[in-house]
Parts: sequence; C-alpha cells; structure tokens
Amino acid sequence: MARRWISILLIVILVSGCGSWKVITNPDEVQTLHGNKVRVIEFWHTYSDKENRILDRELIPSFERQFPDIKIISVRQAYNNGLKNTLIARASSNRVPDVVRMHMEWVPDFYQNKLLMRLNKFPDFRKVSEALNNRKAISAGFHQNQIYSLPMDMYVQAAIFNRELLKRSGYSEPPRTMEEILELARQKRYIIGLGGLDTWRTLPFIYSLGGSLTDATFSKATGYLNGEATVRAVEKLRFLYKEGLIDRTVGEEGGDNWEGVKSGNVLITGEGPWFYNIWTDTELHRALNCTIPIPFPHDKGPSPIIAGEDLVIMKGSKQPEAAWTFLKWMTGKEAQLTMSRTGLFPTNLEASKSMKKDRDSYIYPYQEALDYAFQRPSIKNWGEIDEVYTLYMRQIFGGEISVKDGLTRAAEEIDRLLSVPGYE
Repeated sequence: MARRWISILLIVILVSGCGSWKVITNPDEVQTLHGNKVRVIEFWHTYSDKENRILDRELIPSFERQFPDIKIISVRQAYNNGLKNTLIARASSNRVPDVVRMHMEWVPDFYQNKLLMRLNKFPDFRKVSEALNNRKAISAGFHQNQIYSLPMDMYVQAAIFNRELLKRSGYSEPPRTMEEILELARQKRYIIGLGGLDTWRTLPFIYSLGGSLTDATFSKATGYLNGEATVRAVEKLRFLYKEGLIDRTVGEEGGDNWEGVKSGNVLITGEGPWFYNIWTDTELHRALNCTIPIPFPHDKGPSPIIAGEDLVIMKGSKQPEAAWTFLKWMTGKEAQLTMSRTGLFPTNLEASKSMKKDRDSYIYPYQEALDYAFQRPSIKNWGEIDEVYTLYMRQIFGGEISVKDGLTRAAEEIDRLLSVPGYE
C-alpha cells in the first residue's frame, strides 16, 4: 500500500524547466529530469519525530544537492515485527525498498534468508569500511566472509534518576553502585523503574550487580546466566518486585516510568537518548530539570549493551549503484554529525572524533556510557534467545519457578540455540 501511494504521488509531480514539463511516473525506473537521468531510491526507516525531521529537512536535501541524479523517497515505518514480516513478504514478490535502516539484530535473519545484497562487491567498499570507528559494529552484517550491512548509528541506555527523590534522600548526585541504589529504594520505598523483563531492559541492572548472560564470546550461557553472581542479582530484583518496589506489570512492559522518574516515586529507570530527544523544548526543559542521567554503574565491568541500526540494500533493488552511493553518504562524516544531535552516536571515525563533548548536554552521559558498554557479536537467532530469556524471567518474577531453576533452564535452552549450525 505504501509503495502504491508513493507511485501515485510521483505520477502527479510535474517538474518544469526551460519551458518544458516532465512527468515522473514509475519509481522503479530510471527517470528523466531536465533532460538528465534521475534514479529513484526508496528508503525505509524507523526514525523518531526529531530524527525524521533532520532526515527530511537536512540530510536528504543535502544529499540530493550533491547527487542531483538521485532522488530519495523517504518512507517512515513503525518499529515492530510487522515491519520485519512486511519486508520478508515483499522480498518474495520482488517489491522491496532499495535501502532499509534496520536494527542490527535483524540483519543476520535477512542475510541468512538471502534477502540482502553483498556490499563488499562494490569496488570502494574497503575504503568505506575502514572509515568506521567501531570495527565490531560491522560484525552484524558479516557472514561467510561477506558483508551485508553498514552500521549507521549506535546507542546505549543511561541510568536516569529522579532528581527530587535524590535530594530528599540527601544525595547531590546519584549513588555509584547498583547495590547502593537498590538499598536506597528499599529503605525509602522508592520504585525501581524496570520497563520490562527482556534482555534490553534487565541486563544493565544485572550486569551492574555483577551478573552476566553468557561468556565473553557469547557462545555459552550455562555457568554464566545461572552462575552465582547472576542468581544473586536476579534474586535482589525479584525481592524488590515482591516488595512492590518494581511495578507489578513489569512482565508487560511495566508502568509509566518516564513520568514517574520525573515527578513520581520512581528513583531510577534505564532508557536510551529518546527519553530526552522526542520532547518539545518545554518538555525537554522539564525533563532535564527533574532528572539526572549518568552511565549505568560499571564497577563490576561493562553494563549496558551497545545497540544500533544498520543500513542494507535489499536484494531486488532496481538501483543498487545509486543505493550504494546513498549508503556511503549516510555513513560519512557530514550525515553522521548532523544526526548525532539527536543522541545517536556516529559509526564514522571522523564524525566520532569531531563530536563536541558538552558536559551540560543530556547527550554527554550517553557518550560516557559507550566507553563502559559491551557489544555482542552477530547472532542470527538473537530474537529467539531474547524470547527464551524473557519467558523464564516472567516465570521467575511470577513465582512459578525459583531463580536458580529458571535461569538454569533458560541457560540450557539458550546454549542449544547458540549451538545450532550456521548460527554465529
């Protein structure tokens, strides 16, 4: 449906020049504009409101000025499994967008199903990849000595504290260890704003308490997820849940931690930079006045997970060369620095070095957090691993199973998933 409307829109766009009119009719074909051939690229993404404004008002116009023979059609999508299923379904009927910005977790599924174009086939790929500041980031698209994606941006969670609750408790700045944070919550009956029981929401707390999901290479969960330190960490969280200090609906994404950490009884919540960057100036000012963001405690080792989005060219793209030109430009210094204003961190080395480190900006704690975060390697079935983990965490918090038994069963199932041939 989206493509149909795009086609209709393009049909009615009339382009004038030198007294003549040209009609753009088919987004899949090379078109003529002022006597020159124009290649149309359809770009699907899930940018937020603020990010999308920057894309539409700054990045795409700048790109099209530099490459007047390429037209970018930007299509914003909702981030959910429906988008993933739509892309897979469209691929089977050869109706794919040319370029997609997708979560790095999705990339292995797509290349394993042969839905992505190899990027290292382009002559200048090596030069482009060497400009990236995080060599691990490219691993999401690495498979059997081929590269299927370029990392576009990275982000992590920060620990966001309720400024008023800290002040009431005699703290001018947040406690520096997770043990102290949880003890303060217990003593004062403050809420720990755990937003769900999946890996993204819980692991920063668990790692800050000394626990872990797997070994350092993400190849084995038994002995780590059900190890003594992780069991102890989850027991502390479950105790707070039983005491009513973690929202009772945490298994279904929890309560309103965003408002609670600004004006309610939530002491801490973990969130990405969108906690701040989605607001208007007035609401952003309120959020900054009411909260204090810092990196998650890392005295026991890395805590938050580095996540991010990759750019891919779908197999079936009608304009692969133009799509590659767009990928290169979007991972270049200019585009990356522009988008970094939203709190999305560059993967481009020059852009990363050029970022200003303003200690008064809400972005600064996220910049710091990157230094203490860890990045897991590309794992094709990460979605299944996350589902297994979340299922057993729900059973643990629901009192259906003990912490030790639940984590042991989860570790065993995750080990089986990690050992499936062809999974990395």
